[in-house]
Amino acid sequence: MDDLTAPFRPRFARVVTLVLAVVVLALTAAIIVAMPVLSTGDKIGFALVGALIAGFLWRQASVTALVRDDGLTVRNLLFTRRLEWAEIVSVRFGSGRPWVQLDLSDGDTLAVMGIQRADGEFADAEARRLATLVAMHTTTTRDD
Repeated sequence: MDDLTAPFRPRFARVVTLVLAVVVLALTAAIIVAMPVLSTGDKIGFALVGALIAGFLWRQASVTALVRDDGLTVRNLLFTRRLEWAEIVSVRFGSGRPWVQLDLSDGDTLAVMGIQRADGEFADAEARRLATLVAMHTTTTRDD
């Protein structure tokens, strides 16, 4: 990828979860139509459960990390967190990790679900790109 500032998004998980969301919505509609014996309350219940599942899958498909001039915004499954570049100490993506992990200056860690092991070589390249961005934005003139 030529653009260092492009958003970090998974490929495989994004496709799978969006397809599953469409399937869930279609099956929910099919069940509601195919079972005329369902009461109105049951139909509403089925529709709500289908919508909740599809909403969860949509959120999973929308995990991302957005590069900004002053830092990184990481949108994971449940939470979104904004980081200044100086807060990021290192980027780790060792074998066995499902996604990139950031070590933060406060001693905490943060998963970046936008870069997922399931994407193979693409994920490795994206982890290197993120590490390059961190290095570029945290380099100082002092050597301490």
